Amino acid sequence: MNIKIVNKSQHDSPAYATSQSAGLDLRANLTESISLKPLGRTLVKTGLFIELPEGYEAQVRPRSGLAYKKGITVLNSPGTIDADYRGEIGVILVNLSSEEFIIENGERVAQMVIAKHEQAKWVEVESLEDSERGAGGFGSTGVK
Repeated sequence: MNIKIVNKSQHDSPAYATSQSAGLDLRANLTESISLKPLGRTLVKTGLFIELPEGYEAQVRPRSGLAYKKGITVLNSPGTIDADYRGEIGVILVNLSSEEFIIENGERVAQMVIAKHEQAKWVEVESLEDSERGAGGFGSTGVK
């Protein structure tokens, strides 16, 4: 599948690290570093603009190493980029650690996964079929 990209960043376009990688790293495109205080959040611009085919989305997800080692994650994870969005890709980062984190230009701040999706059509009915779970909420399946 081909996806059109306009790269106005100072960095190479995203690329898969291995032949079986699902995600592409997104890099911060900054003119100056961003200081992210504990429990602070910020929007990090990437300088990337994409045109996805109809029926696809791009999911912006945390990088596991950054989350584990530094406590930095994507706040609205996964963030969704719709096929009809043409603006710059931005990543909302939050610092869940107790230490300040400095985001530098070119830092890999998130990963992006391209995924096919469906649009649902609602069918209004008077009742739903019974199921084993029924109306049980959180933790109601008894699975431990």
